[in-house]
Amino acid sequence: MDITLNKSGQLAIVLVGGRMDTLSAPEFEKKMQEWIGQGETRFVVDFHNLDYISSAGLRSLMVVAKDARARGGELVCCALKGVVKQVFDVSGFSALLPVYGSMDDATKGG
Repeated sequence: MDITLNKSGQLAIVLVGGRMDTLSAPEFEKKMQEWIGQGETRFVVDFHNLDYISSAGLRSLMVVAKDARARGGELVCCALKGVVKQVFDVSGFSALLPVYGSMDDATKGG
């Protein structure tokens, strides 16, 4: 899995690519926790290049979202497609986390 952080004003834009599964989800969670520890709290996670997400990936997202909220921040997701969008919809995650169709929609007003 590829994880890249780009800053846009107060937003931390996280680009995720590949697969977020049992093997790679802990890496995602660890990186995000490091960035939260460095003071980042407002995240937009771009899933445009993510091909697959498992329940372990969803769990890591929820852990990070709760940590960001606990520090007065937020985690939003954008650009879900294919299997990733289906997993979000079927699992109900689309109702638990803010999900936007595109990066532009996710960053408006941010």
